[in-house]
Amino acid sequence: MAPFSPTMAAIRYGYGLAPDQILSRNTDDLLVQLVDAPLKESFFPIGGAFDARQRADDLAKGFEALKIAKKDNDAETDRAARQQLQRKAEQSFQRDSLARVLQAAISPYGFHERLAAFWFDHFSVNAHKSFPMRMITPLYEVEAIRPHLAGSFRDLLQASVLHPAMLIYLDQAQSTGPQSAAATNRKKGLNENLGRELIELHTMGAGSGYTQTDVRSAALVLTGMTVDDHYEMMFRPRMAEPGEIKVLGVNYGGDPRSADDCLVMLDDLASRPETAQHICRKLVAHFIADNPPPDVIAAMVEEWKASDGNLAKVYAAMLNHPRAWQEPGAKMKLPFDYVVSGLRAFGITRKNWRERMSPNGDDSYTPFDTPVAAAAQQALKSASDDMAPAMQGDGAQMAMEKPTADMKVAMPSDPAQLPKPKASLARTLTVAALRRMGQPVWQPPSPAGFEEGVASWLSPSQMSERILWARKASGALGKDMEPKKLLEVSLADQARDDTIRVVGQAPNRVSGLTLALSSPEFNRR
Repeated sequence: MAPFSPTMAAIRYGYGLAPDQILSRNTDDLLVQLVDAPLKESFFPIGGAFDARQRADDLAKGFEALKIAKKDNDAETDRAARQQLQRKAEQSFQRDSLARVLQAAISPYGFHERLAAFWFDHFSVNAHKSFPMRMITPLYEVEAIRPHLAGSFRDLLQASVLHPAMLIYLDQAQSTGPQSAAATNRKKGLNENLGRELIELHTMGAGSGYTQTDVRSAALVLTGMTVDDHYEMMFRPRMAEPGEIKVLGVNYGGDPRSADDCLVMLDDLASRPETAQHICRKLVAHFIADNPPPDVIAAMVEEWKASDGNLAKVYAAMLNHPRAWQEPGAKMKLPFDYVVSGLRAFGITRKNWRERMSPNGDDSYTPFDTPVAAAAQQALKSASDDMAPAMQGDGAQMAMEKPTADMKVAMPSDPAQLPKPKASLARTLTVAALRRMGQPVWQPPSPAGFEEGVASWLSPSQMSERILWARKASGALGKDMEPKKLLEVSLADQARDDTIRVVGQAPNRVSGLTLALSSPEFNRR
């Protein structure tokens, strides 16, 4: 058996080493993070989940008020009011995005943070689907992903798939059974997105024996699952396809239909052997190697079966396998991992954040101040209250239809629609850098999430962006750190002799720090 490595534990299974970090002594130290981390308050969403839901509700009221008042407003007034609401939503999202980066960089529970990122990517949603999604995506991670990542996969699956963020992102909120009572009164029909991704991505995996008929049938079972006016999940029987529906040889539903039909189907999918194989393989590919060792997968699948999908025990099976501690550097760090590990190497903490990242007093992206969060909430509330009375109607309708009609999403192709926020060092080294590197926070390119393999990230343009980041970070954060010390802190016994020599020959401190952060060892895990 390969010996446990404290350095590899921090780099391969966490977000890297930091000054004065207490190193894990064994796999139990990693696993205990799954118990300790949930006891700590998350940095995001700003102000907590209750405040975030209130801000989302206020945004919904504001857009509904604009819709009501549109006939009385000229085009310029309507556009200005709409952009004001959009700006508030974008500012809230940017603060939450920065807080998400800091959560990973500052938390002492690196393994827990890595798992949170893994599962968010597995159950991907994109915050830029709509402006309401900017508000509820941070909630999705703290409500659906983090509370369940060490429990039963069954519970994690239900919480993620049926969260309003997923229902909106995959257009489930308006999916209507063709034979349902609501079908004749709605322009929208059946949408198969969630049914497809549920089987192909979330559970069984591509090529695991299901058919297109199974995908459509799963989508029919899911009809009725929608979102109310306050972005809460609800079941509308009138939208549900009536009768029994067969998925993978099992009948679900009947008359009348209920939300339990969906829950039973999710339970069955979570229990399938194809699901265990798919999830375990994906975990090994994420943490250990792009070509996952079959013996590690087999050990995890065996534990999955024995524990009925207890994820903590599945992780333990991975960590306790000899292959888990072999071949350091087999994986390429994704951009998020690279940036976070760089911040950790420079010793960023909650205590010194403002001094080091906001040296000129720019608090535009300082997520730790409750007055900032309160001001954002109050401004958003005032904007909506001034424009019209409270919203009435279907929250799913608004969340899904406005992005394609009244609520055009400001994407990078239309930069003029939203004024850019004031640049700051904090933003430059976090959310802006991640966008340039191709992994913007909470914005995966598809429901399949971000690519894992080294081939997707080892390119000249990617390395140029990382070197640029390393130089900026070294100049801003490395004033009191020597290159040799940075190597000792960030790589410990994994620094190669060649890297130590090259860094030691750098003409100046910033160049030496940049070389250390650009080294093959620092870019891999």
